[in-house]
Amino acid sequence: MDFKKQLKDGLIDNNPVLVQLLGMCSTLAISTTLFNGIGMGVSVTIILICSNIVISLLRKVIPSKIRIAAYIVVIAGFVTIVDLLLQAFLPALSESLGVFIPLIVVNCIILARAESFASKNGVLASAVDGLTQGIGYTIVLVIMCIIREFLGNGTFGGGLLGPEGAGIRILPAEYTTLHIILPFGGFLVLGCLIAAMQYFSRKAAEKKKEALK
Repeated sequence: MDFKKQLKDGLIDNNPVLVQLLGMCSTLAISTTLFNGIGMGVSVTIILICSNIVISLLRKVIPSKIRIAAYIVVIAGFVTIVDLLLQAFLPALSESLGVFIPLIVVNCIILARAESFASKNGVLASAVDGLTQGIGYTIVLVIMCIIREFLGNGTFGGGLLGPEGAGIRILPAEYTTLHIILPFGGFLVLGCLIAAMQYFSRKAAEKKKEALK
């Protein structure tokens, strides 16, 4: 197990959102406030770690023909636990995220890591994979939330900071653009982030190639 490599994969080389293009539904839908981004990111990370551990433990027991169905059952169990905990202890977050918490069951990030990594590797490596992929997902989600909230509402920290969780006002309301909060804005911000990731990845690869000459 190479923790540094797995961390680099999760954050940069194999980022679930910017490189693998997984989990687009929740990424575009809930990335409007910092509160939503952190809540969804932590929830997905916890489910990733727990489901990876269980699937890794059972990888030699689960029959190949029903492995996808078995993975979904495991993931659904942890999603239910997280959903109930949010309803009990963070009802505001549960209400804000709404149906997108139960929809984590079919989030392609979690199923993809179960199929491509946890089913083929040991428990510790699978747990680290869930952690690093979750961190990569959360960071992208938080960045999108900050950009969209700032440009769309002119605030920072919506749901967490400011009077009644309205966020700290940075831009006057008349200088904001509501379109960034709408689905169009989500696609626009995500597209810019993906383009930036591709640009810097290409530059890094070119520098590495030149260094080897």
